[in-house]
Amino acid sequence: MGRRGRDNPLNGGNARGFVFCAASGAGWGHPESGAKMTLTLAQIADRLAGAPDLYAALREVGQTHPIADLIATLEKGTPDQSATADRLASVDRGLLHAVMRKGAGLPPVPAEPAIRAHLARVTPAPMFLPAIGDSPTLALLTEGQHPDMPAFSDPAFDAWFAARGVRYGLGTYGERRRVYETPQFADAASPERRSVHLGIDVFAPAGTPVHAALPGRVRHVTYNADPLDYGHTLILEHDAGHLPFYTLCGHLGASLPNLLKVGDTVAAGQLIAHLGDWHENGGWAPHLHLQIMTDMLDQHGGNFFGVGHPSLLDVWTAILIDPNLILRIPADRFQV
Repeated sequence: MGRRGRDNPLNGGNARGFVFCAASGAGWGHPESGAKMTLTLAQIADRLAGAPDLYAALREVGQTHPIADLIATLEKGTPDQSATADRLASVDRGLLHAVMRKGAGLPPVPAEPAIRAHLARVTPAPMFLPAIGDSPTLALLTEGQHPDMPAFSDPAFDAWFAARGVRYGLGTYGERRRVYETPQFADAASPERRSVHLGIDVFAPAGTPVHAALPGRVRHVTYNADPLDYGHTLILEHDAGHLPFYTLCGHLGASLPNLLKVGDTVAAGQLIAHLGDWHENGGWAPHLHLQIMTDMLDQHGGNFFGVGHPSLLDVWTAILIDPNLILRIPADRFQV
């Protein structure tokens, strides 16, 4: 599942997760040399003022500037510009910067290609035993493929899934889910809902052991307590040839803080968690939400986005790359 809860995770004042500028590049503080500097900050402020979709407006600028400088320019301008500054200031600045980079013809995350290449070279350990690819599975698609399937947040799902007679259920990366098309999943920059799932879900009974796919170091052990949030959450930092990248495991059980502490070294194949039950995993049917982050943006508290805007998929899929680069589940297992 994705990042949820009453506090909008795109709000810079409620930033969650952590940031490593080595992954996001130096562009936060300086205009990018790859962009044609044809507009001044004042001209960009004029274009942005009152725009309904600030992400689209930033993309159309076609160049990058430090987000802090742009907000400061807007704050000094007209009432419309000042209101626009407030909207931008409420959004994750790393995401805004990635959108501007994409609009300027630059990779949203400079390290993304190298991280993908690294993952193609390694051999991850199975996160579940028996391995998912060696076991009966069912693709749990949500667009009517299973008309009688209860919602993942409906306790009736447990009995429905148990009756299917498979060991694992699979929720797909890149699926648009209507459950997220509510005001809870919008932000001040745009009316568009973040409705595209950017992790892979693995459903199995509560208490199922979860193992590390890759070696790494524990960055966060967190309990994200908001309803329909991640519950017990683990974020690991990994090394791709001196480039950091991160994995998030959400909806875990209360055994997590007894198994791992911040700073611990984790070996591939090591037991790291158990799947959480409803009361401890954010209020969902027991499952693992796994995602890979190429950059932690401006998130600082042990959480991260798990769903993205459809119009920004070319940006979001550079920030949150396909977890099947680690899980290695045959593609046909995600089909009904």
